[in-house]
This record gives sequence, C-alpha cells and structure tokens, in this order.
Amino acid sequence: MKKIIRIFFLALLGLVVALTFVFLWRKSRPKEVVYELVTPAIRTIENKTVATGTVEPRDEVLIKPQINGIISELYKEAGQSIRTGEVIAKVKVIPEMSQLSDAESNVRQQEINLEYVQQVYDRQKQLYEQGVIAKEEFQKTATDLTSQEESLAQARDRLSIIRDGISKKSTSYSTTQVRSTITGMILDVPVKAGNSVIQSNTFNEGTTIASVADMGDMIFRGKVDETDVGKVREGMNITLTVGALENVKFDANLEYISPKGVEENGAIMFEIKAAAKIPKNVYVRAGYSANAEIVLSRADSVLSIPESCIEFSHDSAFVQVLKAETPVQEFEKRFVVVGLSDGVNMEVKSGLTEEEKVRGNEKTDTKK
Repeated sequence: MKKIIRIFFLALLGLVVALTFVFLWRKSRPKEVVYELVTPAIRTIENKTVATGTVEPRDEVLIKPQINGIISELYKEAGQSIRTGEVIAKVKVIPEMSQLSDAESNVRQQEINLEYVQQVYDRQKQLYEQGVIAKEEFQKTATDLTSQEESLAQARDRLSIIRDGISKKSTSYSTTQVRSTITGMILDVPVKAGNSVIQSNTFNEGTTIASVADMGDMIFRGKVDETDVGKVREGMNITLTVGALENVKFDANLEYISPKGVEENGAIMFEIKAAAKIPKNVYVRAGYSANAEIVLSRADSVLSIPESCIEFSHDSAFVQVLKAETPVQEFEKRFVVVGLSDGVNMEVKSGLTEEEKVRGNEKTDTKK
C-alpha cells in the first residue's frame, strides 16, 4: 500500500514538473505580431492653422449728444434699422442758472435800447417829413433801428438756446435732437428716458446714446500664434466657421496682420482682420464667435500615407514595406522622401508606389 502511495506522489510530482516546463517553454516563445497593412493613396494635403476670434461690423459709430441734459424721449431701440439724419432721442436741456440769468438780463437791456431807438426814429421821421433834417441823417436813424431790432432777436435766440436748447430760426438743426450720423442698424441703446447725458468735450468722452453699425460690412477679428504668423500674408483666402450657425461657412479675405504681437498666456499672438463675405440670406449678429481656417500650404493630388506609418531618424524618414504576407508578415525598411503633412496624412515624394503596402499599427498578438 505504501509503495502504491509513493508511486502516486512521484507521478504527480513528475506531472507538475512537466507542466511547469511546458508553461515556461510556451512563455519563452517569441510572439507573432500582426500589423495592419496600409496602401498609399492619392490625396490633397493641406497644412492649416486655425485662428479664433469674432465676427463684428467693420465700423461701429457711437452717437453722442451735443448738449448736456436729460433724455426726454427715445424714438429708436436696438435692432432697428436707421438712416443718416434720423432722430434717435430728444434731450431736455437743464440750463445753468448764471447763464440763464445773464441771457434774460441781456434781452431786457436790448428791449430798453430798442424802445429808446424807436423813440429817436419816430422823432427823426417827423422832422424829416417837415424838412427840418436831411435825408442822410434820417437814414442813419433808420439803420440804427434795424440794427437794434436784430440785436434784440439775437438776444432772444440766445435765451431760447440756453433755456430750451433750440433756436426758433434753426429748429431743423436743433442740438436737442440726437441724430444718427450713418446708415445702418442700431446695436445698442445704453440709456433710458430720464437719464442724464453729457456732451463730448476735451475732458469727457460724453454719454453714448446709441451705437450704430453697417451690418452689411462685416469683418473677422482674431489672433494667430507667432509660429504661424510668418506663413500668412495679406490677400489670403480663409474660411470662417461661426459657432452659432450650424453647417454654415463663409469665405473671407485677409486684410490686416498686426506688426506687433501681444503676450497671452505665455504665447505671442498677432491680431488679424479679414473681410467676411456673408450671403444676404444669412443673418449674422455682431460679436458671434468664429474660427478662421487658414491654408498655409497645399499639395494637390499627391501620393500620401498616414503619418503614423512613417519612422523618423535624424533627418531621414523610413517606412516598413511588405515583402511577404504568408506564412508570416515580412517587411523591409525603406528610405522615403516626404513632403507636406496635415497632421494625419503625409505626402510621399519618392521611395514608394501606389501598388505597395506599408506596415501600419499593430493589430493582434498570437502565440504559437
């Protein structure tokens, strides 16, 4: 019995040792790696850069009042179209008491002077009719009367301007009416009826009554990194993609590249401007965010392969070309001359043909 048990344990030990050797032997065998095979294709390769920015009117005009006062009426609101000369708002003048008092005093003084000159004129007229005085002397008195009447009218106009902001002689040019200086669309009316406003002067920019812009003349304003700014030039065509408008792209023409860069988050950025060509049936609001695709270089209908298939060593590029596919994949390393890359595919200028296949990414692992 003991002999049987001993034989059993020895057999079990031998089996364990055999299985261990089999496991280690299989573990030490080289792995067979199968790769994807990529066929070169004719493609158009474009090297692009993307600039982020906004679409906005080329010229946005701020309408400001010509006098100080209070907004009494608003005739327009944001979003409405407006033409040059149309009234946007009306300002009620709040006169300064010292100026008002001086103007009223001047009117009274001119009235007194007119009354005196009128009396002189009446007296001189009687004497002239009686033949006591010469015609020249009477004409001088008549001229003095006309001059004094004009002085009184000017004094009253000045009082009207100080008190009401408008002259009876020039109601069409009233400074109390704030008019648009351009034809376009009102983008914003930041004031309300009852707000105080200040006219623009040497020491103050003045209160903005409204901002008006021509929405038919839009530009893209964005920024390009310093690594790409040397590759762009004025006159280049770019493609705009507006985030708020799905599946809509616009063409634009690059008009301006800033000569000076500005540091932003550790990178030097240069401002660019491009004239946007927006179709009439598409409504674009001022301030929409947009991306501009700028084609820096382009290669049409060239042989290309995925950039991941290319190996680089110093200044040389290599690919693994398929020699045999069965029973196992065999590849040979071959030097190629590469060209333009778009980040996914790369142009192959020489060293490869359309019929050949190159090694791609690893696909599966198998064990013999």
